[in-house]
Amino acid sequence: MFASAYSRIRNHRGPAAIAALAMLHGCATPSGVMLPPLDDWHTRQQVLGAVRDWSFSGRLAVSDGEDGFNGKLRWRQERQHFAAELSGPLGAGRVEISGNGRRVTVTEKDGSVTVLANAERDLRARYGWSIPVASLRYWALGIPDPALPAAAGFGDDGLLRTLAQGGWQVTIDEYRDGGGQPMPRRMTALNAGTRVRLVIDHWVFR
Repeated sequence: MFASAYSRIRNHRGPAAIAALAMLHGCATPSGVMLPPLDDWHTRQQVLGAVRDWSFSGRLAVSDGEDGFNGKLRWRQERQHFAAELSGPLGAGRVEISGNGRRVTVTEKDGSVTVLANAERDLRARYGWSIPVASLRYWALGIPDPALPAAAGFGDDGLLRTLAQGGWQVTIDEYRDGGGQPMPRRMTALNAGTRVRLVIDHWVFR
């Protein structure tokens, strides 16, 4: 069962978080790193929020009224820059969405590049569907976007299970090992008729 109380997310950096960050930076291998123990919610937020280079691969399904798609998703995060490659029955075949938190661009399979003034709005206008581009990088890690107010619900295991943020209702249905720690495996995000379902098959932390 979920914890009955919802809590406001607050930034906190305690001794456990500092120690965990030190362990993370000291465990690099050519194929990635193993995450340190994430024994409490504050440590989880601090450690995962501070990881600068990571990626995941999985599947994404988006439904927005009569439009939507199912396809593969590869997401690479390097500091503030992300590159998300969507492939599948998109009409356009393959689309890459990239940005740095201030500037987001879309690259089509023919190489044409378009700058999006408002990522969610412009994706919907362009393709008939949209995804929460700015916050998805955090939700995929199982933590809230630190730039927005959030209300969170937790399971008995202390892991994030529900999140209300930025007009979206997020549910994390399943966790699975990623870098030696429980990481989101299946999640759903709902917002005004839009349903985004994400299944993460593989994590790499660098």
